[in-house]
Amino acid sequence: MLCGMSAQGSETPWIDPVVEAYRRDVDITLLRENLARSVDERFERLMALQRFAEELQRAGREARTR
Repeated sequence: MLCGMSAQGSETPWIDPVVEAYRRDVDITLLRENLARSVDERFERLMALQRFAEELQRAGREARTR
């Protein structure tokens, strides 16, 4: 990721090594698919994911008590 000028003030852009390390693990197609949805659709998917996470937590607690 380009972050302005280099420390020496030259026109050569500075590349953030931390951002570049994470960039290879980002699936841009998933970001584009999500942004193509309406805000309401994104919230619905988020709420469904939250319900799923809560169910997993409940099942984990139940399995530990057996």
